[in-house]
Amino acid sequence: MKLGIVGLPNVGKSTLFNSLTKAGAESANYPFCTIDPNIGIVTVPDFRLGLLANMYTSRKITPAVIEFVDIAGLVKGASKGEGLGNQFLSNIREVDAIVHVVRCFEDSNVVHVDGSVDPLRDIETINLELIFSDLEILERRISKTAKSARNDKAAAAELETLNKVKEWLEAEKPAKTLVPADEEEAERIASLNLLTAKPVIYAANVTEDDLADDGTSNPYVQKVREFAAGEDSEVFVICAKIEEEIAELEDDEKKMFLEDLGLKESGLEKLITASYHLLGLISYLTAGEQETRAWTIKKGTKAPQAAGKIHSDFERGFIRAEVVNYQELLDAGSYAAAKEKGVVGLEGKEYVVKDGDVILFRFNV
Repeated sequence: MKLGIVGLPNVGKSTLFNSLTKAGAESANYPFCTIDPNIGIVTVPDFRLGLLANMYTSRKITPAVIEFVDIAGLVKGASKGEGLGNQFLSNIREVDAIVHVVRCFEDSNVVHVDGSVDPLRDIETINLELIFSDLEILERRISKTAKSARNDKAAAAELETLNKVKEWLEAEKPAKTLVPADEEEAERIASLNLLTAKPVIYAANVTEDDLADDGTSNPYVQKVREFAAGEDSEVFVICAKIEEEIAELEDDEKKMFLEDLGLKESGLEKLITASYHLLGLISYLTAGEQETRAWTIKKGTKAPQAAGKIHSDFERGFIRAEVVNYQELLDAGSYAAAKEKGVVGLEGKEYVVKDGDVILFRFNV
């Protein structure tokens, strides 16, 4: 999974990126200090892996990972070359979802590019830049497709879709809110890889005081939540400064620190939960002496396709899947005992994998 982090300058974007990835992106109180996109890889915390690895005495634990891409602070006119320009928007065309960091705190020591704190105005500024960037892509594609559309039915259908999306964007509405006429049109829109078609998670950056009640008493956060609800986006409340402190701690200290603040989970865990939910993702597990590992798949994936995440041969030569829920496996004490108890199922090609399934694939190529 790949997530792109965007936001105006000085909203806490690079501070958040640093704390999530410990990658040390430059963070300073002036616009454009992030010039190249910073990329960081983060492991997905999963308590199930350690428990299974202990049972199997695994030599290696491999968690799922998320790749974060931190884009330079965008400003009004970025799509037309203002600030560091549109080139940075191209860095997030390949991400699965966009994490939009929004400033929801007052601090006279941290300048705001527009002179005041207004999260909805900030969201609109970024959204418009993404729309303008998409329009540029569409205009190039329209001019290319128009030439062949006269004599080619497929090209004519594509041109019709392109013009429809262009009109939608020109009305300042993101591509994801456009309902396709049919499956073919949906595929054509998806192939455009538009920024405004991507799912969005809003990270409401607050002060430490607003963390305990999850931003409930913060009017800025409430505005962001209302806006996000209208477009089926996710919101999580975070204090980038606190995340920076948490990032420096060992796991035991981290737990105590969170408890002292009255928090159950870190911002990273909140973000992972939100992104898995938004993108409809789950994890299944494989376990053995060699390695215990988490594999991220789309909810609704069938056993052969899940096997293909490990290796294409597993999918091609799929025979069956031996499946047991991780908790039932742990309760049984061993795989052999789980088999004796009858909690290990033998599943075929139509089996839909569930979150927390521990799977042994049988295949023959």
